[in-house]
Amino acid sequence: MQQSAVPELAHTHTRPIHWVATATAVAAVVALSSVLQPNAATAAQAAGPETKGAPAVTGPLDPTGVDFPIECGRVKELVVKKASGDLDGDGRPETAVVVHCDAAMGTPPDGVYVLTRAADGGKPRVVATLVDPKDRRTVTDFALRDGAVLATLLGYSSADVPSCCPDVKDSAKWAWKNGAFVRSTPAGAQNV
Repeated sequence: MQQSAVPELAHTHTRPIHWVATATAVAAVVALSSVLQPNAATAAQAAGPETKGAPAVTGPLDPTGVDFPIECGRVKELVVKKASGDLDGDGRPETAVVVHCDAAMGTPPDGVYVLTRAADGGKPRVVATLVDPKDRRTVTDFALRDGAVLATLLGYSSADVPSCCPDVKDSAKWAWKNGAFVRSTPAGAQNV
């Protein structure tokens, strides 16, 4: 074994005093951190007459566990797009989602649904079907803008068109009017 050219330093050997000093320092940090806590949060949302004392629900709705009106057989349904905003002007957000079956091959048709929850903060539920999967449409562009749902839909001009190759492209806009979602074509949209 070769000897080191540098003499051993006295402070490299741990002694009981080192452990005592370390334990004292850790105890001081813990004690100081318990004294220096951030102030408690004080923001609260007052319950207005429209909420009747129910918990305020202001964030986007989570579509997990929602029972969508789509038949997928042995495969599960898959939420592929979602957007949230106040669509009906009641001050609570709705969430529009694009859902299709999680097929191993091909492009399964999409369904577009609007979710909401009751004022009491219950579980989200489907309140409108904007695109039914039975219509064999695929949603490409999808957004909520100015209180409306906007989507580009790919489809088929006849049953003879192969599923791989949609030959119809529509732009659609759904807005809440007189208690229902009404479909129109957005301004500036062109059909192919």
